[in-house]
Amino acid sequence: MTALTRRERLRAELERDAKAAARRIAAEEGIEGLTLAAVARGVGVTPPALYRYFNGRAGLIRAIYDDITAEFIDTVNGAARLQDPDDISAQLHAATQAVLDWSVANKVEFDLLMGAGFAKIAESEEGIPVVIARELGGLFGQLFARLWNEGRLACPADEEIDPALAAQLRTYRSEVGLEFPIGVVFHMVVCWRQIYGLLCMAVYGHHKFAFDDPQPLFEHMIDDLLGLLGLKRSPNLRLP
Repeated sequence: MTALTRRERLRAELERDAKAAARRIAAEEGIEGLTLAAVARGVGVTPPALYRYFNGRAGLIRAIYDDITAEFIDTVNGAARLQDPDDISAQLHAATQAVLDWSVANKVEFDLLMGAGFAKIAESEEGIPVVIARELGGLFGQLFARLWNEGRLACPADEEIDPALAAQLRTYRSEVGLEFPIGVVFHMVVCWRQIYGLLCMAVYGHHKFAFDDPQPLFEHMIDDLLGLLGLKRSPNLRLP
């Protein structure tokens, strides 16, 4: 492996420090406070110098968005990989639990990926609106594909799905890169609808006066979702 030159090393260090400063500012002031000037002050360079590294504020936002997405997906993937490779129930269960745990532990980052902050950055650079859908949908899509290919998943036929919804499901399938019938996509989206609702309750504290711990609701939800897919809880589930 070729060693980095001093120039390359300094560039890598500045990019790392700038992204760390950007995430800190976003956590403290929200995405609105994330400016090149603020980040430049945090790392001791001028805004024009920082602009050259990230091609402006939009490029910096995209850089931290991609880093956070990678961290999130690595966590979810890691939870699934702890399971027996033939145990789809355990993989789905562990991955979904990891989504909840990561979101609760990283509320600012969740907000940028899938919450209120997402709407504010989605227009900052082309492609951001579908990044998390492709990454997370692709991860879970592999497991749904296995259930379908093994004949273990009962799904509605195309003609049984409302035409307007069917069109949306086809768009989602195309954007995420899934290769199975829209009936399978329908089940994926139904599952995500429930998961996302619980994530928002847990992260934003909706009904926290009663549901201060999201785990009991999660336990009920995961049984419902596994049942929808014709699965039961695995006795061999391994959680981190």
